[in-house]
Amino acid sequence: MSEPAEPGRLDRLRARHHWLDHAIRAGGRYQNVKGDFYAAGITYFTIFALFPLLMVGFAAGGFVLASQPHLLTDIENRIRATVSGDFGQQLIGLMDSAIESRTSVGVIGLATAAWAGLGWIANLREALSQMWDQRIEEQNFVRTKLSDLLVLLSVFVAIIVTIALSALADPSLMTKVLEWIGVPHITGLGGVLRIVSLVMSWAVSWLLFSWMIARLPRESVSFRSSVRAGLMAAVAFEIFKLVGSIYLRSVVHGPAGATFGPVLGLMVFAYITARLVLFATAWAATSKDNLRPAPVAAPGPAVISPRVGPDEGLSTRQAVAAMAVGAVGALGVSRLWRRPRGPRD
Repeated sequence: MSEPAEPGRLDRLRARHHWLDHAIRAGGRYQNVKGDFYAAGITYFTIFALFPLLMVGFAAGGFVLASQPHLLTDIENRIRATVSGDFGQQLIGLMDSAIESRTSVGVIGLATAAWAGLGWIANLREALSQMWDQRIEEQNFVRTKLSDLLVLLSVFVAIIVTIALSALADPSLMTKVLEWIGVPHITGLGGVLRIVSLVMSWAVSWLLFSWMIARLPRESVSFRSSVRAGLMAAVAFEIFKLVGSIYLRSVVHGPAGATFGPVLGLMVFAYITARLVLFATAWAATSKDNLRPAPVAAPGPAVISPRVGPDEGLSTRQAVAAMAVGAVGALGVSRLWRRPRGPRD
């Protein structure tokens, strides 16, 4: 009997370190459900949705400038002072035409943004559901889109709140707020505000990622299961933001960097962020309290197939043994028959 093979080095490390075993399980889940494919889809819809959002922003700016002529005049004077010649006049004409077409631009931008946003949220929810290994049956198309629209509005509000809180976490803005409420300048206050801003930004990211992991899948899961995964995603996201800011500062100096650097940086930022969210979801889904036993399929029906073959008769050994038994039996019977009888009384 052969002895069982000894476990490899990786198996021993997984048995010794639970975090390593958990990371490998999460990575396996991420790869099995094609996490990179979903992250690429989320990135595409993210970039695609920016253009209609810019159209909406331009339309909103057009309405503001149209309602405040003095502000429009001030902007035109600044353009003439900064950009001389025909180019400055062309910029003013372009701005005037954008203000005149603000209604049509806003309507088209809103419609396109809603369409792109629904594609983005549908892809994101499907990706998160796959990470949780949820097998969702096909639902009514209208009902699904209405559900996606409500979730999209919720995500939009959550992102706006996150941006607002992150803006409040800016040390310079916090300093202005403190000055506005009458707090005097204190030595070392800048460093304290910097630490407070980092902690607040990290806490806001933690809440946002935890909410996305728990509530955006097609079937909502326990918020408690997503807290640790949201914490991991928030820490990685803050580190990535720091690296991204260093990258942008290093590429915007030259003409080519100023033209293509922000676009490439935005694409990389969206893709890495999508991967972070999906891997954190896979981490939450593969924790021990969320692992479910794999279903065991029922055995197939038994098939009885009788085998019918030719009767080959007795073998040579069996025939010899039968003849020997027959001979011994016949000899015994003949001796009993020939036994002499005694005299009668």
